[in-house]
Amino acid sequence: MTTRGVLYVHSAPRALCPHVEWAIAGVLGTRVSLDWIRQPAAPGTWRSEFSWQGQAGTASKLASALRGWQLVRFEVTAEPCAGAEGERYSCTPDLGIFHAVTGIHGDILIPEDRLRAALTRSQRGETDLEAETAKLLGKPWDDELEPFRYAGEGAPVRWLHQVV
Repeated sequence: MTTRGVLYVHSAPRALCPHVEWAIAGVLGTRVSLDWIRQPAAPGTWRSEFSWQGQAGTASKLASALRGWQLVRFEVTAEPCAGAEGERYSCTPDLGIFHAVTGIHGDILIPEDRLRAALTRSQRGETDLEAETAKLLGKPWDDELEPFRYAGEGAPVRWLHQVV
């Protein structure tokens, strides 16, 4: 099962850029050299993005490889393929990592048990249902990453393929 996706490194300190490349290379099994540009939304940081192609599950491996660095903001997407739904990972220093399953049209698919748990927490008065729904949809991550997305328009994209 082959899929493709995009990795957006929205911001990383310059010193971490080579380490990000090495982490990606470790997942994809090929040398990686990204084109880094300054990130105006966070002076002193850099951004890059590229498209990748690999086995289903590659997005989760990329997210796992990058999530350990507290100063890196990133998103990884994977398109649905035969036998696997799509995926989206978002990560910020303040919020940590968000994962969602996506359907063929890019919509977030929320599992039944997560919906039931949010409803139960809301009914107990532990939280507000609207806030819980926003979390399930990744709204806090979208809100934090939005300025970084716009700042990156026009960035070069490079296709990389996983070595099998």
